[in-house]
Amino acid sequence: MGSRVMTASIAKATEVASGVALSQATASVESLPGTPKASRMAALSLSSAGVKTVAAVIGGVVSVASVPTVLGAMGFTGAGITASSLAAKMMSSAAIANGGGVAAGSLVATLQSVGAAGLSLSTKFILGSLGSVLTYLSF
Repeated sequence: MGSRVMTASIAKATEVASGVALSQATASVESLPGTPKASRMAALSLSSAGVKTVAAVIGGVVSVASVPTVLGAMGFTGAGITASSLAAKMMSSAAIANGGGVAAGSLVATLQSVGAAGLSLSTKFILGSLGSVLTYLSF
């Protein structure tokens, strides 16, 4: 999934979530008889925090789920590095720089490891947290 498509998907999901949350909050607040306008505004601002929370959760999930997709598109797959891909070019450059081999622990080796085996649980947690925080702060 491209960066623009992913950004558009997040924006659309957030727009839908905020529209649903706001309409539900408005309907529930307006249904209360004798509710002062200030209380209605407070209830709507609370629903705005709820929308931010939903967006943060979506951002965390998308950030974790997108890593294997992006690495696969680059050419780092479970079957190895795909020929004529960006990963193959990176591997070639790393091998030339190291005298014929790719060093263990290098960027290419690490990306291939993640492409083949996936992310560890701790990395998923850190990446998901970072994606959630960045999404939350972007609102």
